[in-house]
Amino acid sequence: MTQTLTGILPVAPTPFLDDGQVDEDGMRRVLDCLIDMGVDAICILANYSEQFLLSDAERATLMRISLEHVAGRVPVIVTISHFSTDIVVARAKAAQAMGAAMVMMMPPYHGSGLFPAEAGVFEHFDAVNRAISIPIMVQDAPLSGVTLPVPLLARMARELENVSYFKIECPFAADKLASLIEAAGDHIAGPFDGEEAVTLLADLDAGATGTMTSGLFPEHIRPIVTRYLAGDHDAALKQWQVCLPLINHENRQCGLRACKTVYAAGGVIRSDHVRHPLKPLSERTRARLLQLAGDMDLIALKWGK
Repeated sequence: MTQTLTGILPVAPTPFLDDGQVDEDGMRRVLDCLIDMGVDAICILANYSEQFLLSDAERATLMRISLEHVAGRVPVIVTISHFSTDIVVARAKAAQAMGAAMVMMMPPYHGSGLFPAEAGVFEHFDAVNRAISIPIMVQDAPLSGVTLPVPLLARMARELENVSYFKIECPFAADKLASLIEAAGDHIAGPFDGEEAVTLLADLDAGATGTMTSGLFPEHIRPIVTRYLAGDHDAALKQWQVCLPLINHENRQCGLRACKTVYAAGGVIRSDHVRHPLKPLSERTRARLLQLAGDMDLIALKWGK
């Protein structure tokens, strides 16, 4: 990948059949639908892909299917997070060998209390940096429970050549993005946010150049970023205000289930099944989701019909 990524890099959901098996054909349809939405890249095997519910064999199969099927139409980012540095390095090497444009990883953690000191976090990323030659995106998310101070992130950006993208989705993300950009400057190719774009306007004000949302409706969120970066901040604000009710419902009520529910309703995938111990949406939450999605005439709601 030679061009710096901006815009929207959504996470692809992992479709399952009603019996819980991976839907390989559904995965291909998910990727095609996202590309038809005009995304700038696609991220696979992330938390919103239910990566924590996939076996190693399933991960390998999904990575192969995704990279072969996308076939360079857009860059593909492969999430490689794991507590074990050896496993993360092996995943990174495999992703690069198969054609991934970038890898994304969280700091090492296991539960709420098992994670290394800052030196161990740096060494974890350094090991991957030395093993591959494609960009690495650091995912700074509350899920890990690991605090990644700005000085540590800035040091990683300055000293680790391939660590050049940062997905900041912790509380007060805008302030952290601004501080990180100030501290590391040109060493950061892509300051991004996440959390379904619920703080996107503030994060763009702070210097973000893109967002990694779910795959629910990137065709509506991408213009927020492109209009802002083009200098039309008023138009970006208006578009964000249009999107915000659905963003909020997804972020606060649905989580990763929103995208799968809408994709199933629109015929992109055959089932909105989530693996146990996750539970399906309540009928109340599902009904409001589909109403909000219908009001916005989402591509996903009609793509497979």
